[in-house]
Amino acid sequence: MKSILIAMTSLALLFSAAASADSAEEAIAEFKKAEATQPFFANAYGYAIFPTIGKGGVGIGGAYGEGKVFKGGTHTGNSKMAQVSFGLQLGGQAYSQIIFFQNADAYNEFTSGDFEFGAQASAVALTAGASAGANTKGTTAGAGTSQAENEYSGGMAVFTMAKGGLMYEASLSGQGFSFDPVE
Repeated sequence: MKSILIAMTSLALLFSAAASADSAEEAIAEFKKAEATQPFFANAYGYAIFPTIGKGGVGIGGAYGEGKVFKGGTHTGNSKMAQVSFGLQLGGQAYSQIIFFQNADAYNEFTSGDFEFGAQASAVALTAGASAGANTKGTTAGAGTSQAENEYSGGMAVFTMAKGGLMYEASLSGQGFSFDPVE
């Protein structure tokens, strides 16, 4: 069991090390290219961008990433995301994630300190290849550059963009976030 945790942690750290090579600005530019996110960039109160999140697992999994939080286009703080998952999973992957805040209440909830998405939270996968996902509205799949439609849920909308790796997963997990304001 200990060797599995060491392998999983090593994989997550390997992918999160790639985060230093990617900037928030580059990730924002990539998300802006997707038609599905353009209305959110135009109307969101703010957003949190995680340029690279590394994820790995063998039965027990984990993920980690660091990002920046913006309100009205101004960088207001930094955030860290950590995830632990349990279930059928094997492999590792890296992806970018953006969380849009519909209004001040959603922004304040996220930046209040320790915010968590539960297992019921869903994200829309944006990729240039094939993708599949499951959320509370059912399963989705796509190929090419088409993306599933998304809307705010609880004042937030989440999009992910695959960067690399391969992960087989049928697990239960939640994401926890911290927030440190810029001084």
